Amino acid sequence: MKQLFTKGLFSLMLMTAYSLQAQQINITGTVTDAETGSPLPGVNVIQKNTTNGVATDADGKYTISVTGGSVLVFRSLGYVSREVPVNGQTVINILLSEDIAQLEEIVVVAYSTQTREEITSSVATVSAERLTDITTPDVSSMLQGKAAGVQIAPTSGAPGGVPEILIRGAASLNGSVVPLWVVDGVIQHTTPVLNPNDVASISVLKDASATSLYGSRGANGVVIVTTKRGTAGKSEITFSTRFGVNEFNDGNFEVMNAQQLYDYHELFNNSQPWFSEELLARDYDWIEGGTQTGIVQDHNISFTSGTEKLSLFMNGGYYTESGTIKGNDLDRYTLRMNLDYQITDKLKLMPKLSFSFDERDRQAEHPRYELYLNLPWDLPFDEDGNAINAQESPTWIGRDQRNYFYDLQWNYTSSKTFNMSGNFDFEYQLLPDLLFRSINNFTLYDFDRKIYTDPRSISGEATRGSLNDFTARRLTRLATQMLQYSREFGAHQVSVLAGFEYNDYEYEDLGATGQGFIAGGEILNITTTPGGISGFQNDYALQSFFLATDYSYSNKYFAKASIRRDGASNFGPDSRYGIFFALGAGWNIHHEDFFNSSAVNELKLRVSYGSVGNRPSSLYPYQGTYRLNTQYDAIPAAVLDQFGNPDLGWEKSFETNIAIDTRIFDRVNATFEYYNKNTSDLLYFVNLPDITGFSGFWENVGGLKNTGFEVTLNADIIRSNTFNWFAGFNIGINRNEITELFDGQTEIPRGSKIFSVGDDSNSWYTRKWLGVDPETGDPLWEVVDPDTGEITQTNNWNEATLQIIESSTPDFIGGFNTGLSYKNLSLNANFNFSKGGYIYNASRELFDSDGFYPTFNQQVLADGWSRWTNPGDNATHPRAVEGGNNNSNKPSSRYLEEASYIRMQNITLAYTLPANVLNNLGISNAKIYLSGDNLLTITDFSGVDPAITGDPNDAQRGLSGRANLSYPIPRRYVLGINLSF
Repeated sequence: MKQLFTKGLFSLMLMTAYSLQAQQINITGTVTDAETGSPLPGVNVIQKNTTNGVATDADGKYTISVTGGSVLVFRSLGYVSREVPVNGQTVINILLSEDIAQLEEIVVVAYSTQTREEITSSVATVSAERLTDITTPDVSSMLQGKAAGVQIAPTSGAPGGVPEILIRGAASLNGSVVPLWVVDGVIQHTTPVLNPNDVASISVLKDASATSLYGSRGANGVVIVTTKRGTAGKSEITFSTRFGVNEFNDGNFEVMNAQQLYDYHELFNNSQPWFSEELLARDYDWIEGGTQTGIVQDHNISFTSGTEKLSLFMNGGYYTESGTIKGNDLDRYTLRMNLDYQITDKLKLMPKLSFSFDERDRQAEHPRYELYLNLPWDLPFDEDGNAINAQESPTWIGRDQRNYFYDLQWNYTSSKTFNMSGNFDFEYQLLPDLLFRSINNFTLYDFDRKIYTDPRSISGEATRGSLNDFTARRLTRLATQMLQYSREFGAHQVSVLAGFEYNDYEYEDLGATGQGFIAGGEILNITTTPGGISGFQNDYALQSFFLATDYSYSNKYFAKASIRRDGASNFGPDSRYGIFFALGAGWNIHHEDFFNSSAVNELKLRVSYGSVGNRPSSLYPYQGTYRLNTQYDAIPAAVLDQFGNPDLGWEKSFETNIAIDTRIFDRVNATFEYYNKNTSDLLYFVNLPDITGFSGFWENVGGLKNTGFEVTLNADIIRSNTFNWFAGFNIGINRNEITELFDGQTEIPRGSKIFSVGDDSNSWYTRKWLGVDPETGDPLWEVVDPDTGEITQTNNWNEATLQIIESSTPDFIGGFNTGLSYKNLSLNANFNFSKGGYIYNASRELFDSDGFYPTFNQQVLADGWSRWTNPGDNATHPRAVEGGNNNSNKPSSRYLEEASYIRMQNITLAYTLPANVLNNLGISNAKIYLSGDNLLTITDFSGVDPAITGDPNDAQRGLSGRANLSYPIPRRYVLGINLSF
């Protein structure tokens, strides 16, 4: 009986417990930030191992019905997740703490954000702290050496100079090769003007899987900029200021002084009557006369504030810089305001406003070539300090009879550039798991320029002075409308994004010139004779539909798929739309049960494949066009121009990316990536003979392949409470190859370069320099018999064989950085490097001419160079001959120089004031630092700067490999202070 009673009681207890477990309980509560106490909206509250879940409202409140014995999971991006057993409770209030590690791993990708663990594509991120080490008004310059596979090609060291960016090599022959810029979701027309102090982070999307959602815009990679926002529960005023000096830096390039030039002329027995020892009494340093120590100032004041409903970021900046070459100054004013306002628990407004204003007032820049070409024997000023008119001077020797100081007394150029961008963005929570997001932007660009040529100047004599006014205006509009569905089903997470995007652009300019006026007049109304007039107008539009989905299971397995249909006005009606797709997968191996390693903390495999399109550089490539800017006997006329091709289609790239991410010993992060990118239907402008009446037509002509390997390493070498030491390294290797050309051709020469099947698209095509004949001192070039392949040599430039010699593409590029900190003191340094890639140093045709230009100054021979003087000399330079030595200075591989270098980009020593001092001063943070930019470059390049690999006037600015006498990047020394209140 006792045993029966015991069994019955036990059964009753089990039934009661089961009943309690199965009973549904309504639980309410509030989720708040553990540090600020502010309510947290949008926190996912999920019954563990089920699909039952809700999200907190704008006040951080939630209500959920669960079984009594369940466990609630509280999860929010940027916070440490918590699991709480219900245990019969009906009210559960939760404090969530920020997950600092997770916050640092949030990455902005196409139209959304992801944690580092979720990413299946190739994305490199650079934080604000790593960007603002150097002093510059341009954000793109700050990326140099900080992301694997990203080549920064400076075009100039002038104030406000903007470099070009090449991601994973050139994937087009005549289409665009520069990446797309996106700022806070807004697609930019060109590289944006951004205050670096506004930037929170930059993401560089490199492979097709990452960029495909941008369709044709993402063919060459995407640079996504996220600007700063206000922080809930925190208000702060930050003031930063830095003062610096720019030091002129012409690298290894040096021209001769009076004595050196005299000795050079004696080598070829100058026969001119003006050549005598009296010249040695005159020795003017034109470079010193035209350069200066420039001044840099950068001042910013920002305000951030946030509550549970509203957050605000505002920053105003002023940047001023005087160039190291006299007469080139920049004043830039910037303002940005980002506002987030949670009006209701469903509606959030996110308006943004920014503008920049550049002013260059009365610029009279000293011409670079004349700084170097003018002879030290020509004195620009008389005894009273007045500029000499070289055309009236009996002692002036220089060929061009030009003393630029004379005209610079009066002539100048002024310009003003205004950029304004306004956003009205908002989000509306249609359903708990369905969000509507809208981005709407207008961007206005306005440019005005005045060129003043004084009637007293040499250049103004023929017209009795001239005034040119030019104005340009550009308007771009963007509307992106998206629906985003996100849901967790136990261990499953699904996100679906669908969107529509429209973008258009309108540009118009107008120029007018007036001639003949009284010196000092500055408006067209005072001119007596009308000069030329000009006007231009163009436009384009794009329309796109896109769909993307992301899936993850148990934080182990990740999958991504996307598709985009792009329509562009560049193409004809039958080819206007292109469809591009991407697939990606990731596997967190370290989360598997079988993985058990104390050394390897993280091991992830990523694989992706995708396609993107590209548009031609022309806005109207498919249309047959006429030129209407001509006349016959004062009657307007139309002239054939471009032959139409209505079948012109998209250039398409298909890219495979395979990568491994790992973390070892909780100290070292490493990423290894391989990619293969094949581009087909290359867009190319085919020239036609003049007899046709057309200049040419656009055609899809062939194929191009880029393959490469990238490595990124970051290590915490020493990590303690007082002393820390970290180091980072990245390298990118890219191989470029043309696989097919137009109409079965194997070669298409294009000046000093050539498109050749099987070779790099940036291959040089010129005569091969063989050096100097040791017996005669004559120049030598290579001759290749086209039938037998026999190689001989010649001293006749015209007989030498045109052939492929090297390429301007680097073998590899990269950077490394390191930082030490002890208590409140820190020392950080950044370096970047490039190996291989040949620059055509075109200026040497003038400065290293072997006597061809006796009335130009000449280059001092670099270390290891020598001039032939006697039979038997093994010299690098031919015998100097008055009037030139057998065309020795004509284009050939003589002037191709390897552009390898290692550069110390920046070094900064900083001290942060201790907390006890700050508390007494009423300051929350204070830092003072000394910084140096571009202090050291190790290179054998004989020109001004090996990093400037092209001319700003090239079609692909900075990427042509033809380095004329560029504006050198200065050395810069800076003192800065940051204060927060």
